[in-house]
Amino acid sequence: MAHTAFETSLDTLLEEPKMYRVLLLNDDWTAMDFVARILMEVFDKTSDEATAITLKIHNDGKGVCGIYTYDIAELKMQIVSQMAKQHGYPLRVITEEMP
Repeated sequence: MAHTAFETSLDTLLEEPKMYRVLLLNDDWTAMDFVARILMEVFDKTSDEATAITLKIHNDGKGVCGIYTYDIAELKMQIVSQMAKQHGYPLRVITEEMP
C-alpha cells in the first residue's frame, strides 16, 4: 500500500532526533580538578565518573561528557565555555554528531 503525502510527512515528524556527543579537549593549562567539577556540575556525573572521564581526557586528548539532542548539547557547551572563561581556563568543548 502506498503512503499518502500526509503519512509520509507524519513519518518524517516522528523520526528520532539526531544526537550529539559533547566532548572536552585536553590542554596544558586547565586544572584537572576544574574539569572534574565541570563534569559533576554540568553533566551530572558522579565523582568516580568525573575522575574516569578526566583521566581519559588527560590521557587520550578528549573525552565524552554525554550524548544529547542538539539544543541540549549546544547549551551545555555554552555553559562549559562560560565557566572556563570565568575561571581563566582555555578549556575547549566541542560537539560531534552521532553516526
